[in-house]
Amino acid sequence: MPAAPIAHAEDLAAFVDASPSSYHAATEVARRLQDAAFVALDETQSRPHEPGRYPVVRDGALIAWVVPSAATTTTPVRVFGAHTDSPGFKLKPQPTTGRPGWLQAGVEVYGGPLLNSRLDRELRLAGRLVLDDGTEALADSGPLLRLPQLAIHLDREANERFALDKQAHTQPVWGLGAPESADLLGELAGSAGVDAARIRGYDLVTADSARGAVFGREDAFFAAGRLDDIASVHAGTVAMSALGSDLDADHIPVLAVFDHEEIGSATRPGAAGPFLEDVLERIGLALGADRGERMRALASSWCVSSDVGHSVHPNYPGKHDPQVRPVLGSGPILKINANQRYSTDGVGAAAWHGWCEAAGVTSREFVSNNTVPCGSTIGPITATRLGIRTVDVGIPILSMHSARELAGTSDLYDLTRVAERFFRG
Repeated sequence: MPAAPIAHAEDLAAFVDASPSSYHAATEVARRLQDAAFVALDETQSRPHEPGRYPVVRDGALIAWVVPSAATTTTPVRVFGAHTDSPGFKLKPQPTTGRPGWLQAGVEVYGGPLLNSRLDRELRLAGRLVLDDGTEALADSGPLLRLPQLAIHLDREANERFALDKQAHTQPVWGLGAPESADLLGELAGSAGVDAARIRGYDLVTADSARGAVFGREDAFFAAGRLDDIASVHAGTVAMSALGSDLDADHIPVLAVFDHEEIGSATRPGAAGPFLEDVLERIGLALGADRGERMRALASSWCVSSDVGHSVHPNYPGKHDPQVRPVLGSGPILKINANQRYSTDGVGAAAWHGWCEAAGVTSREFVSNNTVPCGSTIGPITATRLGIRTVDVGIPILSMHSARELAGTSDLYDLTRVAERFFRG
């Protein structure tokens, strides 16, 4: 494996480690962009009228853009979209629970995780704490929680049939003692450097604490938690950071990473919310565009919706289409669905293959087996909300929605190369 894809994967490992929650991910993207001379804005601020590079954060989502010097009232946008959340567990109210002698955390299932993959792993608890004055603090416990599996001696049929009760069997342990004398939020407050008595609200989720790793013959594989969809967030961030302040383009590059995709996107920072529409409208207004000019700009704009897809599984080949069979290491994928669960059409497919060819990258198509319906992405939502022509893409992975997912090292690098080509035009 060449050095560049390995270095890229190692940077992704650091990015995943810094992004155990959607709030951490949005903060890490903003930090990296500011290191690349982007000027952070607050949503309450007016938009600059001069060309420049700007990110803005809304909860666990972020949108960043570059306004080139040649931008006009009808300059189109090129949006690279992804999402910051992953399936897992979210902390419930009154979270300090337990049985005699054990401290446990009260959690509920978030999205559609592979529950068994969370067993016997050291989990982090991370997210935001909201204080009595309305300020927010990021918290990250580090390795704290574990869901211990029942020993085979106590369940002799565990290897023949296995099922977890989503309430009784998913409350992780985090210590020993009497629950009434412990305070899980106090543990989190300490990690954030705040007084636990000041906490008035929180959004906290679990994440695998193990760092991402490159491995396999010729370093072909990369495994980490939250690759769905932090891999795409990272690709877009690296590509956006590479754009210089002297960008010569006939469009406005936009990076849009949303929260809550795993639960439908219908939230304030989700793709079905108004965040992207708000930002694009304010960019147009800052350029002096009227409504008609903004609509003209959108009509010639593009959105690349990037999310992971399924690699052919070597142990379950019958779950995949018999002809269209992407595997790890075969390049980024173009996601296609007749019922528009993915937004790709013929025009989008042609454009995507053109960007890949310009980047020197090979792409494969992905389509589901007719008997195994696919999920969906932010792509159809963005296309519906804004009318922007949208194409759904990503990388093939195995173990999707596991606590630790598996990608091809070269695919991660190639997706970033195409993202940069897309941004540059």
